[in-house]
Amino acid sequence: MEQRRKNLTQLFIPICLETLLYMLSGMVDTLMLSSVNDQAVGAVGTANTYIGIFIIMFSVISSGMVAVMTQNIGAGRPGVAYQARQLGLVFNAALGVIMSLFLSLGAGTILSGVGVADALMQPAKTYLQIVGGFCILNALIPICSSYLRAFGFSKEPLYASIIGNVINFCLNAFFLFVLHKGVAGVATATVISRIINLVIVVLLGAVLVKAKQHPERESNRAVMGQIIRIGLPSACETAIYNVSMTLVIRFLNQMDAQGLNVTARSYTMQITNFSYCVGAALAQANAIMTGWHIGAKEYDACDRGTKKAAVIGVIVAVILETVFTLCSGWIMQLFSKDPQMVSLVGKLLAIDIVLEIGRVTNLVYGQALKTSGDAVFPVVMGACFMILCSVGGTYLFGIRLGLLAVGAYIGMTGDECVRAVGMYLRWKSGKWKEKGLVKSR
Repeated sequence: MEQRRKNLTQLFIPICLETLLYMLSGMVDTLMLSSVNDQAVGAVGTANTYIGIFIIMFSVISSGMVAVMTQNIGAGRPGVAYQARQLGLVFNAALGVIMSLFLSLGAGTILSGVGVADALMQPAKTYLQIVGGFCILNALIPICSSYLRAFGFSKEPLYASIIGNVINFCLNAFFLFVLHKGVAGVATATVISRIINLVIVVLLGAVLVKAKQHPERESNRAVMGQIIRIGLPSACETAIYNVSMTLVIRFLNQMDAQGLNVTARSYTMQITNFSYCVGAALAQANAIMTGWHIGAKEYDACDRGTKKAAVIGVIVAVILETVFTLCSGWIMQLFSKDPQMVSLVGKLLAIDIVLEIGRVTNLVYGQALKTSGDAVFPVVMGACFMILCSVGGTYLFGIRLGLLAVGAYIGMTGDECVRAVGMYLRWKSGKWKEKGLVKSR
């Protein structure tokens, strides 16, 4: 049997390191681009936000596929897990081609339509055309990496990320400091490193996981129905989040003509990503275990594991965000010497201490609910509070009350904390125990 049941620590550490490497890749891009100018940093941050908005449809399959795979593995049906992976690859590959063409050919129209600051327009368009034009890589890498993790091979995607990040760093230096290609060089380096990452995880999946040999199969329609049952609500939640962030960024772009506030958000995100990666990794690791436990009908173990992951995530997030806030002046010297920028980022980091408490709780309980099959509730919470608190709060506190980026962060903090309470209460109710997708063999 290829599935190797592991505990939370064994899953969490490789996933956390892999997520950290992904975040470091973004920070390396930011550090190197900051040697060009602050506008380049803001442009890449803005373009990446809109890339995320337009590729959310990939998550319809990838998030649902993880739930179907892990529950079938827990139920002793690895052949169906392999079938789910194959269906996910076919669907996301076709969708990836369409989205790549759309983002590459429509970059200028997209950025003009959302009101990107004039100073950021051209570099943002360049980055969106190149990286967005290869967003099919964003569609396929999560499918192949999740397949390995679902069967307990959590270190192998980490190795692929290490190689990809080393290549990304070397190519960034070459394109920026030797060829002087600026944003276009960083975008090209990103694409090449992701291609190599994809090749590695595809080969590792073929060599290490032999689930194809197991005879269990269901109709493609039934498996795809299960994937969409989980994936569609999850994608809707992601869509609502990205729409709310689009509106938040639009407000930030309206706050000043030089892009100070939106650039401060980009710098703050690069720093807080180190804390975020812990919560994201705990959520992913616990989601895998949730699927295994629910497939095997081990509900008490599932409940204990999820609560443990949430507590660890909150403690680590508070410690890290406090350190970042206290050291914000020194950290920002790596990015910018502008005293106004340094001061603003320091304020945003202080607010982010509370924001991360809510976000980690959302990540852990939200992912566990989705993997269990209870995927509709997070969408309802998101629809109610992302727009109300994040968008409404940014407009009220940031624009109407004149707090600018600080007001935006107050609104986003309210959103995360309110939804965190809702996710916890839903999990505590135990209704997720009735949402399983498969029966144990």
